[in-house]
Amino acid sequence: MRNLKIGITTISISMRNYVRDERKRKKLKQEELAAALKVSRQTINAIEGNRYLPSLALALKLSMFFDMSVNELFIFEKHELP
Repeated sequence: MRNLKIGITTISISMRNYVRDERKRKKLKQEELAAALKVSRQTINAIEGNRYLPSLALALKLSMFFDMSVNELFIFEKHELP
């Protein structure tokens, strides 16, 4: 989760994803997905656990691999903070 101050408003931005769901739907191990995308298994694990925000390039690779749009695979949520 990230907090951004825009003018006098502070917003919180968070992201969740369906990478784990899609990987399991395709019956793939984290290692197999990582090898296909040329990243480490730890990177896949961190993305699935929402501990790492992938680069735009990696988000696009994931969305193409799963034949989904980035917006379908990654859900961005914005909340105004008091």
